[in-house]
Amino acid sequence: MTDLGQKGTLLDRMGMPAHLAWGYFGVLIFMMGDGLELAWLSPYLVEQGLTVQQTATLTTAYGVTIAIGAWLSGVLVEAIGPRKTMMLGVAAYIIGHVLFVGFAVSTLNYGLMIPTYAIRGFGYPLFAYAFLVWITYRTPPHQLGRAVGWFWFVFTGGLSVLGAFYSSWSIQTFGHITTLWSALIWVLIGAFFAIIVNRDKFEMPEKEEISGAASKVKELLNGITILKREPKVAIAGVVRVINQSSQYAFPLFLPLYLADHGIATTVWLNIWGTIFISNIAFNLIFGYLGDKLGWRNTVTWFGAVGCGVFTLMLFYTPQIFAGNVTLVAIVGMLWGACIAGFVPLSALTPSLVGDGDKGAAMSILNLGAGLCVFVGPALVALFFDLAGPQGLVWILAGLYFIAAVLTRFLKLPNEEKKKEKVKAEVHSAI
Repeated sequence: MTDLGQKGTLLDRMGMPAHLAWGYFGVLIFMMGDGLELAWLSPYLVEQGLTVQQTATLTTAYGVTIAIGAWLSGVLVEAIGPRKTMMLGVAAYIIGHVLFVGFAVSTLNYGLMIPTYAIRGFGYPLFAYAFLVWITYRTPPHQLGRAVGWFWFVFTGGLSVLGAFYSSWSIQTFGHITTLWSALIWVLIGAFFAIIVNRDKFEMPEKEEISGAASKVKELLNGITILKREPKVAIAGVVRVINQSSQYAFPLFLPLYLADHGIATTVWLNIWGTIFISNIAFNLIFGYLGDKLGWRNTVTWFGAVGCGVFTLMLFYTPQIFAGNVTLVAIVGMLWGACIAGFVPLSALTPSLVGDGDKGAAMSILNLGAGLCVFVGPALVALFFDLAGPQGLVWILAGLYFIAAVLTRFLKLPNEEKKKEKVKAEVHSAI
């Protein structure tokens, strides 16, 4: 890997690779367009006559293609390069979005909504996660933790913050359908900056001679066979699934539990928004700490253990302190911060393997990011009636503590060599 980031530019000193700055900006704007409907599409469709079950099915179909696109992103980067992979994402988004808004939503054709929204689901994983793979190839190890922290900052900032704020203004000004159409503008602007204005040159490792259909199929299969060749990558994928499982489980049952303890759903929504302001800020902080304290240590103690502790505290704080909103908000912000404690996993995972397998390793990690959408709701569906809110919270916390143990096995190759050297010295001394 070329040792970039030593030029001393302000962006490099801040941890963002200066040669990829326009790509980061493009991801921010693209995700703003892609995510502008997430907070309001479901209730809007229910108001138009769909049932909650139908909108849940629609979201599930969308989540299926997100998971598939997330897995494909890494191996496609190695097969055809990041720019072409990102362009595929843009094309999938545009085709799916035009069909979804123009022919499905506008006529309330539910049968057409599912396949068209699903097609659109391929868009952001192929675009954004392909750029994340680009970052892992083109950033030196000493800067990689901060570089992926910046990625998750712009990703979440666009998806969960700018998109929501823009929608709140646009819906009042132009209405729901026009707001949906306007997403195309932001997506195209973001793609322009990330793919065209971003002039960074991406070169595959020398051993990778990508030519012909057979080679491309081999790269796709590499995204599966790596699980057998590199078991640590499989472990990292499991940890990534656990990372955000509670994020997708909590909205399904925690507001109901909090309402029983005097915290109204509208108040919870404000707390939820505050949580993710904390989250995007700590994406940068833990990216920096990961480079300083070690990626594995940061994920273990701040990410996994921290999330386990504050998951439990989110449940018990309303009981112990009689629904104190301020304390619940503080605990929620700490939980959101610890969700960001897993950020260095995006630096750690590709560093577990050689250059030729980085894309495949990131495919597994990205697949884990997509599977979070299923695992959280699935846990609620399976265990809520059986265990109730308290039992479910303990299950989620237990998964985080398991993740902490699993992360300890994610040792970098140089750490393994040092360990073997120490063992050899001890053995020779005996």
